[in-house]
Amino acid sequence: MRDHHSPHREHGGGFDKRPVRERGGRGPRVFAPGDLKLLLLALIAEQPCHGYDLIRQIEDMFDGAYSPSPGVIYPTLTFLEESDLIQGDADAGKKRYSVTEVGRLSLSEQAIALDGVRMRIEVSKRSLRGHDRPPEIHEAVHNLRHALQMHHGRWSPEEILRVRDLLNNTAKAIVDGPAVSEKTE
Repeated sequence: MRDHHSPHREHGGGFDKRPVRERGGRGPRVFAPGDLKLLLLALIAEQPCHGYDLIRQIEDMFDGAYSPSPGVIYPTLTFLEESDLIQGDADAGKKRYSVTEVGRLSLSEQAIALDGVRMRIEVSKRSLRGHDRPPEIHEAVHNLRHALQMHHGRWSPEEILRVRDLLNNTAKAIVDGPAVSEKTE
């Protein structure tokens, strides 16, 4: 998939294959790998439903700030069905999904992981609504992402180390809070 921000993405120039999602486009990646499968399995275990119902339930979880596309939901449902975790029965031209015994067992074995998914949803919900950081910080993060995307050519080993150290030191400084000299003023 080609991203309009960087010609290097198409050729695997060290960037993730998914497009960066900005205002007016698709939103940021909401689910970690495997999270959506587990969430869909849990929702279907709570109550058998159609794919569209699942889209609405997830949208409600995010207070409308995110809605998964059918192009994400239906292939995931197909995967769960082919894995014998759910069963789809035709109901007035639409499939109604229900969990299988194998699915219930899988879900019980992944209870802690499901708690993690639900926790990440809460974090993502705040992030999608922009409540987790001031606009100035949001803009600075956007500028950083843009700067990384604008890097042309191959990264030299020295440049990789320099940028890695800059990013890691910045992350540490943010986590550590204000510098000691700032605290005494």
